[in-house]
Formats: sequence, C-alpha cells, structure tokens
Amino acid sequence: MRWALVKVALAVTVMVVVAFAVPLGLVVKEMARDRAFSNAERRAAGLAPVLAITTDRDELDKAVATTEDGAAGRLAVHVPAEEPGSAPLEIGTRRADDEALAATRRLGRASIAEVPGGFALLQPTALSSGEVAVVELFVPEGEVSNGVATAWLVLAGVGIALIVGSVAVADRLGVRMVQPAQRLAGAAHDLGEGRLGARVPEEGPPELKSAAVAFNSMADQVVQLLANERELAADLSHRLRTPLTVLRLNAASLGSGPVAEQTRAAVEQLEREVDIIIRTARDAKPQTQATGPGAGCDAAEVVRERMEFWSALAEDEGRRVRVAGVERPVRIPVARPELVAALDALLGNVFRHTAEGTAFSIDVHNGDDAVIVLVSDAGAGIADPAAALARGNSGARDGSTGLGLDIVRRMAEATGGDVRIGHSVLGGTEVRIWIGLDGRRTGSTAGRRGHRPSRRRRGGTGTRRAADG
Repeated sequence: MRWALVKVALAVTVMVVVAFAVPLGLVVKEMARDRAFSNAERRAAGLAPVLAITTDRDELDKAVATTEDGAAGRLAVHVPAEEPGSAPLEIGTRRADDEALAATRRLGRASIAEVPGGFALLQPTALSSGEVAVVELFVPEGEVSNGVATAWLVLAGVGIALIVGSVAVADRLGVRMVQPAQRLAGAAHDLGEGRLGARVPEEGPPELKSAAVAFNSMADQVVQLLANERELAADLSHRLRTPLTVLRLNAASLGSGPVAEQTRAAVEQLEREVDIIIRTARDAKPQTQATGPGAGCDAAEVVRERMEFWSALAEDEGRRVRVAGVERPVRIPVARPELVAALDALLGNVFRHTAEGTAFSIDVHNGDDAVIVLVSDAGAGIADPAAALARGNSGARDGSTGLGLDIVRRMAEATGGDVRIGHSVLGGTEVRIWIGLDGRRTGSTAGRRGHRPSRRRRGGTGTRRAADG
C-alpha cells in the first residue's frame, strides 16, 4: 500500500511537471529569440538616418565602421543602383542571398533569413531617391539562444525537486497510513494468540483511528467477559462446598465397608476438584494493562470528558466542582474504557452517598514514574476504608454491588499501582489512585515514594458510608 501510493504520486507528479515544464521551456526559448531579434532590429535601425541623408560609399563606410556590429563584421548595407547601368552599392560582409534581399524590398518590412552560423536580420530603409536600401545585421546562433540552457536547467531542477518532494510526502503519508494498519494487524494477531493485554494506539487517519478504538473496545470487552466468566466459575464452584460438606458428613456416617470407603473417596476427590477449579478461576486473571508502543490513553483528556458529563448533574444539585492538573496531556498505560469505568464508579459514589450541595474535586498529578488521580469530596467520610476496598463488603451492608472500588483497584494494580482511601482537605473522603508508568512498582512500594501530594492525610476517620462500587 505504501509503495503503491508512492508510485501513484510519482506518476502524477511527473505528468504535471512534463505538462508545465515542456511548454514553459519552449516559451523561454521563444522569448530569448524575440529578445535577440528585437535588439538586432533596434541596432539596424540606427543606420536609417544616415541612409536618408546620403548614399555615398565613403560616408556609409564611416557610419558602418563606427558601430559595434560594423566593427565586428556583422553589419552590411545593400543600396540598389540609382541610375540604369550603374552597379548597386554593397558595404560590409554580405551573408543573405539575393532572393531574401528582393523579398525584403518587396514586402517593405523586416525579415529574418537563416544563414550559416546564425540568422541575418534584413531591415528595409527608404532612400531619398525612392529606392529601398536593406541593412543586414548578422545575429549568431549563440545570441539567439542566450540564457535558454540556464532557464532549462532551472526548470529541470525545479521539476526534479517537485518529484522528489512529492515522493517524500507520499512516502510519509504512506507510512502514516500503513503503520497504524500494521499495528492493528499485529494487535489482532496477539489477541488471537491469547495475549489479552494487546492494545492499539488510537492514532493515524480517521478511519484507522476508528478501527483502533473499536478494536480496543472489543479487547476490553473480551477481557471483562473472561474475568466475569472466571468469577462466575469460582462463585458457582464455591457454592458447591455446602452440599459437599453434607455429603462428606453423610459419607462419614456410613460406617465401614467397601461401598462406604468408595463413597468417602469419591467425595474427597470431588472436593479436591472443586478446590482446583476455584483456585484456577481466581488465579487466572486476564491482563488488563494496555501494552505496545503508544498504548494507553490520555488521563487528562478522559478526566475532562467525564467531568463535562457529570458537571450537568452537579450543577442541578448545587455542587461545587474543581478540576486540576488536566491542562496538559498525561499518558498512562491504561485502556481508555477502563479509566472511564473507574472514574464513573468513583463519581457515582459521590453523587449516591453524599448530600446535594456537597462539593467534590478531581486532581491529576503527573510524576516521573507514576500518575496519581485524587477524587475528593466534602461529605461525611468512610468509616472503614479497608473494608470498603474489599470486594463485596459494601454490598453486604448497603445493598450495592460492591464492584466499583474493585474495578478501580484492579485497574491500578494492573499497572503496578494501588488504591488508597483517606481524609480529604475538603473534609470528606479522598480516593487516591496510584497508576504506575513502568508497571514494575507495587502499590506498597509506590506509596512510600515522593509523589504523594503533600496535602493528603492518610488514615482519616469519618462517618461516611462504605463506598459502593
């Protein structure tokens, strides 16, 4: 595709250059020719006053010799015989033939005759006797084509520069189109081989950018579906423990005998298989961190977009909103849909569990090896932050699903970060999302680094509800 685009650009540019350069070169040549003959006609007309006054040979010889063309042997004067039987007067070096001279006298206007080495300009001049004399000026071939070669070289250089520039631009455009397509194909191949963290940078032409967005969304859905499937398998397997316990107790009461022993062995084997299923489902978590060059999203852009969405509801409820740290792009190795889901979960908590009019804010801090997103509110706070981060705990108390903070936690941990709940400067809860940029730091390690905002006070105790997820 890239080389096809280069070939098309090369062919089109060559056609355009030929279409314009060839006619322009011919025009330049014709202009040089007209300029040379115009100058020659002007110089030849300089003898007209002399011929109008006298036709004496000596006087004409002097007049011809005083001119630059006469001194160079390029000027001649042809005066017809004034009386019958007298010889015509010829001064200077003659190059034109009798037929050309006769034609010039008959037409009464200047003409050009081709002669060896160049051209002869024949300028007719009326004499006092009524006859017509002809002034002949020789124009060398080099003077007619003076400057043409240089102009053609310039045109050729411009044409070559246009062709090279067109090919270079077409090559860059081809790379801009081909590379996103190659990345998309490579990510699709990786996803097909089971590397679920494969994502495509959302860049390039609009069509390929839309395809990249659709692919990333599809990959995120696949990851989520697999996670849900594993969680469901683990939950269903866990529910089998109760009836298995009953079976084991009943098998223990069967007494001795081959049938009883076989029953107890089968129950034990079934318990082991269920344990294996639960451990496998819990441990085999799909990779959710975006990978590949340029993968991930702009956290600042996502925060601005989600705050625009929630600001309408905040305005209706009279809530003051503050956003900071989103003036410049902040790239993070997290897929855009995951960050959107995490922010929506946290902002949804603020609206569900704080009174109308409660202020909240989002701050984005960009460090060398981590990005911190702080979601703070002026509510009552969370009584038990550790319990709120445990999956399902909040749901057991207030009827929520308990998955929101779990979504935030899993997103942060996929990058080597963590999630902490503390007391905000607004007086309520502060949820700190630590997103690692290199994927090597764990949450506990990151929490001891110097990127923690100075205004954050951990370990706040409030009375706010346990967060919904």
